Amino acid sequence: MPVYNEAEVVGEVLENLRETFPHVVCVDDGSRDDSAQICRDAGAVVVQHPINLGQGAALQTGFEYALQDPEMDCVVTFDSDGQHRVIDAYDMVQRIRSGEAEVVLGSRFLDDRTQVSSVKRLVLRTAAFVSKFTSGMDLSDAHNGLRAIDRATLAKLHLKQNRMAHASEIVNRFAEIKPRWVEHPVEIIYTDYSRGKGQSLLNGVNILAELFVK
Repeated sequence: MPVYNEAEVVGEVLENLRETFPHVVCVDDGSRDDSAQICRDAGAVVVQHPINLGQGAALQTGFEYALQDPEMDCVVTFDSDGQHRVIDAYDMVQRIRSGEAEVVLGSRFLDDRTQVSSVKRLVLRTAAFVSKFTSGMDLSDAHNGLRAIDRATLAKLHLKQNRMAHASEIVNRFAEIKPRWVEHPVEIIYTDYSRGKGQSLLNGVNILAELFVK
């Protein structure tokens, strides 16, 4: 779980998450608030970046930490701002542990639970189309942060894009690694808190622009 200045909500997110997933690693990405201590108090393992490096870097740090545990069989990437549902993450892990897939990618477009504005839907659909063109993976939601990844695939990822372009990079890396993958219907919960953090409707476009520029 990447964490950056989420003190207002991360304690509750972890309380709910740890009822199902007792082993949670939070990568505090240079937060200026009490996020790291709140995560520790909630029972998570906390790895800290001394400065803010970006979500991609936080994920890679978390992957490297998780791989040190010989009993780890898969990981879930889970947002710290309350947008993801624990039951969706649990169901995704079960699809890996059943042998059905090695990577399970969340999609908000496989059912009608997530309420997405028409503009945001267009931006995300466009991002998915471009991702299909660059990676060959036909995803309905290429920039969904809820993912379950098995150990063997995780060991091959090695993300290099520190900031939001990692969302495109991780799809391209999956295309290269060629794990057995499926999409899974998930609900994204847009709250006043997450909207207040300034999540732009153009995030998908910004992600792609950053990836192509670098």
